[in-house]
Amino acid sequence: MKGAGLVLNTISEGFISVWLGAGIAYVVVLIYVFFSGVMGVGWTNTFQGIFMLVIAWFLGIYLPKALYGGIGPMFEELLVSDFKQALTAPGLDAAGNAWNWWGFSSAVIVSAMGFSMWPHFFMKAFAAKSDRTIKLTVVLYPTFQIFLVPILVIGFAAVSSFPGVTPADSILPHVLLNMDLPVVLIGLVCAGTLAASMSSGDAIVHAAASVAVRDGITKISSVNRWLKAGDHERLLIRIAVVVISLIAYYFAVFSSTDIVSLLLGAYGGIAQLFPIMFVMFYWPRANGIGALSALVTGIITTLIFLYFPDLKPFPIHEGVYGLIVNITVLISVSLATKPESEERIRRYIKF
Repeated sequence: MKGAGLVLNTISEGFISVWLGAGIAYVVVLIYVFFSGVMGVGWTNTFQGIFMLVIAWFLGIYLPKALYGGIGPMFEELLVSDFKQALTAPGLDAAGNAWNWWGFSSAVIVSAMGFSMWPHFFMKAFAAKSDRTIKLTVVLYPTFQIFLVPILVIGFAAVSSFPGVTPADSILPHVLLNMDLPVVLIGLVCAGTLAASMSSGDAIVHAAASVAVRDGITKISSVNRWLKAGDHERLLIRIAVVVISLIAYYFAVFSSTDIVSLLLGAYGGIAQLFPIMFVMFYWPRANGIGALSALVTGIITTLIFLYFPDLKPFPIHEGVYGLIVNITVLISVSLATKPESEERIRRYIKF
């Protein structure tokens, strides 16, 4: 939402405010998620993914050529600029300051774990029509990294030619508006940027609403009886989609945090699913009580260090502290409580 608002605000030269731009983009998302569910999310993600991949590679080749004469000359100029630290690890943080190895390494670890743990990825797998589709998805999934290559090139091309852009997250539309490009091309590029935002937002909103209803609200006995009396589950999910979208919109509009920091903060929480997912396959002694306790304590620990960074004994990502607590609680509580029955374990694992 924040990215969509910044794009529309920048290309309209401030005529459309950030809050209005975010609202317009996500009203569209809300409509098709509300009425079409996972099928709508799947098909829009397909078309949006193709569109933004084409746009990203076009810009990744065009911008260095137009601004520097090519990708090689661009990197040569960066090597003698104030941004040369961005070319070597640990590089620069979101504010443009020198990053330490503690923060850089821990952010990479948490990002890798968190990126693979988003619940909407699992939901897409469950919606697959066959085992072959799931296997094919797993094989092709790493190719997403190809999409990141032109994104990095675009960032390098823009950061030296247009320094001091505020907010930094609006750098791409700012560059396009100052390069005297055809209006149609600017519109297509910004549409691709919006597609990138929407293709993530719709899946996350749908997943959050489905999990809230299926794994939360329906566990309440009185609500479950009401659901069994009629087909009300879809209605509850639709209501949850609206509520979650409104909550996310509030934080997106009133948050002053940059997009990179928002992502890293989100990864810290979502990465707490990784130890649970790992032991689900490789340590049958783990049980539900241990998993739930680990998840709750890991998230709480992550949030404490996120909002009170001065409490950190070492300058590492707060998600790592959450993982340390998470793994400790998962092992200790699982060993101290009754194990799951062998019958239940066999339902999930073949010995």
